[in-house]
Amino acid sequence: MKSLKSYIKDAEKRKVAIGHFNISDSAGLKAIFEAAKELSDQAGRQIPIIIGLSDGERGFVGIRQAAAMVKNYQKENDYPIFLNSDHTHDPANIKKCVEAGFDAVLFDAGKLSLEENIQKTKDVVAWVRQTKPKVLVEGELGFIGASSVILDKIPEGAAIREEDLTSPEQVERFVGETGVDLIAPAVGNIHGMFKNAPNPNLSIERIRALRKAGKTPIVLHGGSGIKDEDFTAAIQAGVSIIHINTEIRRAWRQGIENALKNNPEEVVPYKLLQGAIDEMKKVVFNRLKLFNRL
Repeated sequence: MKSLKSYIKDAEKRKVAIGHFNISDSAGLKAIFEAAKELSDQAGRQIPIIIGLSDGERGFVGIRQAAAMVKNYQKENDYPIFLNSDHTHDPANIKKCVEAGFDAVLFDAGKLSLEENIQKTKDVVAWVRQTKPKVLVEGELGFIGASSVILDKIPEGAAIREEDLTSPEQVERFVGETGVDLIAPAVGNIHGMFKNAPNPNLSIERIRALRKAGKTPIVLHGGSGIKDEDFTAAIQAGVSIIHINTEIRRAWRQGIENALKNNPEEVVPYKLLQGAIDEMKKVVFNRLKLFNRL
């Protein structure tokens, strides 16, 4: 099977994006894989996907347990499903994920000053290169909020104003000094999604400028709640990976609520969870279809 790096290069050439979806349990993983497999069967080619777990999600699922589940799906189905350590703030946890077999890691020092971010990320890249060179390292440049939740207002400190977005000069320096494989900038995106309105517009021209300056694949975080037309434009401008989490969490809850409402006497967990799986599959299928221009 091709490496994740190869699939990212292929996505860049074809002007599509790889979907990155977070999980908190095995039901989420099952839903994401089944949606990707169904779309792949329709498209006549395998649609690669990335499974992500942040600090909190890994704490619940388990680092080695997550790696075992994802690798099992990959081997049993000969399918390009990869695993990312999403928003990892402690280098010690980066090491645990790399040693457990993750395909990529995101070291998130985005709230620090540029100088501190560069130094800490540089150290992480050096360790990963020496330990497992094939593992991709992503760096974050700019704060876009910290939680994949339903929002009432823009997270405090999130870079939304044009003057606060990640600049081409920052990206060029950050990539040049750290050697990261992937870069997650602030381009108008935020973590989480608003209850009754779309998220703020992305700065498509900024994405284009950052891709040119950094010469490194761009990862768009905070994809939940972004308008379809912004996704399409962002991919054309240089985004290669898109993160979706809050939309999946909301679908999980809606599926569980519907299952409990429609089956008030049911106590079998896997029967109730099927409602959540069905709702999550709809989200993932539609997002992958959009990201892959299908």
